[in-house]
Amino acid sequence: MPGPECKWSAETGAPCGTDDSSGCLAPVFVYGTLKTGQPNHRVLLDGAHGRAAFQGRARTLEPYPLVIAGEHNIPRLLNLPGRGHHVAGEVYEVDGRMLRFLDEFEDCPDMYQRTRLRVALEGARAPLECFVYTTATYPPEWVHLPYLDDYDSQGKHGLRYNPRENR
Repeated sequence: MPGPECKWSAETGAPCGTDDSSGCLAPVFVYGTLKTGQPNHRVLLDGAHGRAAFQGRARTLEPYPLVIAGEHNIPRLLNLPGRGHHVAGEVYEVDGRMLRFLDEFEDCPDMYQRTRLRVALEGARAPLECFVYTTATYPPEWVHLPYLDDYDSQGKHGLRYNPRENR
């Protein structure tokens, strides 16, 4: 959770100070290939991209549709609060450099949009507001895909994620 000295930009929604010395950290909820044990988790561990500190497992307070879609079987959290499941994921505190890296990595704002949602963090007394990468623009048929509550690239769904390096 951001420290009390952290200010959020009302214009961009980004944490204050984009330099790495600001000490400003932002909570980010990850639900797909960035989770522990998933194909892209390594980018959160690479200090060259900035700092990411694991805070714990969490679930969205509101239900959301989590689907696997597109030719590369990418997990997408559709920005339709109130539909779907309480999605499981992880929360990381990231610095400004990592947040900028994640924006680029997630092709924000073209493929994903960085929005905010509230999660129940395991062991926390109060809900936590986090950044999350959601999909607001998508083919209408995606709404009718099966909704997951916990993504696993090797899950029983049988839809194998196609890693970036293979595209």
